[in-house]
Amino acid sequence: MSQEDFTVALGEIWEETPVIAHKSWQSRPFENIEALYQAMVAIVNDMSEAEQLALINAHPDLGSRVKMAEASVQEQAGVGLDRLSNEEYQRFQSLNRSYKNKFGFPFIIAVKNHTRESILTNFETRLENSPEQEKQQALAEISKIARFRLNSIIK
Repeated sequence: MSQEDFTVALGEIWEETPVIAHKSWQSRPFENIEALYQAMVAIVNDMSEAEQLALINAHPDLGSRVKMAEASVQEQAGVGLDRLSNEEYQRFQSLNRSYKNKFGFPFIIAVKNHTRESILTNFETRLENSPEQEKQQALAEISKIARFRLNSIIK
């Protein structure tokens, strides 16, 4: 597979950041899916602070009604974030604002295997974290999301 084809096939694993797939192509051949995933995570870990923040900021707010990547739409729909009552929607929006005001980037959680309630609990708990703790948590959650997406593409 050419680098261009590889990037097209796997570029959306990392929200609006196909450069991760593009760079990971150079580490081929991959023994297995885990080796590919670890190569991609290493690229994220080696990114500059600004690049990491751009990756974090590429993710949409949870429960928002804005245009987002198809994978994000499906992931959020999977836990019903596309069907929030008006009260739930307002709660998510309030938490999104509080979180962004404190940390300067959106709250990120790998929603698969969560419920609306567990997401809200995580939201409230993580608001107590320091900015550095939360940046690291956001990157860890992004890596989980990428793993789920990679597994759905390569079976």
